[in-house]
This record gives sequence, C-alpha cells and structure tokens, in this order.
Amino acid sequence: MRKLEREFYCQSSIRLAQELLGKILVHNGNGDKISGRIVEVEAYMGMEDKAAHSYAGKRTKRTEVMYGIPGILYVFSIYGMYSCVNVVAGEVEIPQAVLIRAIEPIDGLNQMALNRYKKIYEFLSKKERVNLANGPGKLCIAMGIDKSANGADLCGDVFFLEDDDCSPEIVSSKRIGIDYAEEAVDFPWRFQSKSYSPR
Repeated sequence: MRKLEREFYCQSSIRLAQELLGKILVHNGNGDKISGRIVEVEAYMGMEDKAAHSYAGKRTKRTEVMYGIPGILYVFSIYGMYSCVNVVAGEVEIPQAVLIRAIEPIDGLNQMALNRYKKIYEFLSKKERVNLANGPGKLCIAMGIDKSANGADLCGDVFFLEDDDCSPEIVSSKRIGIDYAEEAVDFPWRFQSKSYSPR
C-alpha cells in the first residue's frame, strides 16, 4: 500500500479518471480512518467541455480551486444540500476535474453507517449496505466530506489516495445528469470498474 504523490494527478481528467478506479480514498478525520475503493467516476475536461463548471474559462469563487495545482479536492453542493467531491486534474490554470461517483467501503464501516443512517453497520439492512456510498452525495455523507473540504490537498494527511495495485477492468458510458450540455451529453467520460453494479 502506498500513498499517491502529486505527479499522479498531473494528467488529463480523462486519463486520471481511469487511473482513479481501484484506488482507495481515505479520510482521516478526528483520528478515525474512513476509506473506500473508487469504483465509478466521471471526467470533466474544463474549458472545452460544456458539462464542466469551468466551461469557456468560467472562473468564480466556487470554481477557483480547479485552476490550482492538481491533487486538490473540489467540493460543491447540489440541490443546496448534497456535496459532491472531485479531484482536480491536469495542470495549473487548466481547470479539469474528476467527479468521484461511488466507492466500495473498506475502513470505518460503523462511522460511515452512523453518518448515513445514524446506526452502526451491523444493524443496516441489505439495501442500506448496498446504498451506503453508491452515489456522489451518498459517499460524501458516508465519508464525512462537505464543503469545508473544498481545496483540501490529497498529498496531505487528512485526505489522500492509496494504491494497493488493484487494476480493475474498465467500462465507459455517457455521463449522467447533464442534459443541458448539448453535444457533451454524448461524451463517453463516465468510467466504472466492470465488477461494480451501480443501483
């Protein structure tokens, strides 16, 4: 098991998205390790991608972090209540990012269950276990990630990625929830581990 360094993130979001599959996202919060294996992601290519928050060079207080160094977390809210976590990719001033859509929980199952359902893991139903972190908002709640993590460095000690040499077979498809994005709707930039069955 090794912690990934800055160089890993210095690649296009399409390439990084595929490299992220199988890696382990870790949150060391309050001394408790919570982690999960990344099994579904979406790439956003920035200025030329109509589905990206930074399309056409849009630069706001919210998107500013995407213009920074790769390996930083970009966390935003949807519907005013759910957080989504992204990994900044590429180069400084090239605002690309990868949305983490789902993880398979590994460490801190009880804390994840408490965060999501207010009860420990052994009391979860089969459906609750399946739904623990199988969506971008769900995994943020389970892992204790909110907008305060925006700008956090994955090369630090609170959030980071680990590599245990897992190399899943990858399948691609269209991204979802971006009906406004014209031709970008059809770009096959959603990637999943083939063994993962989203619900």
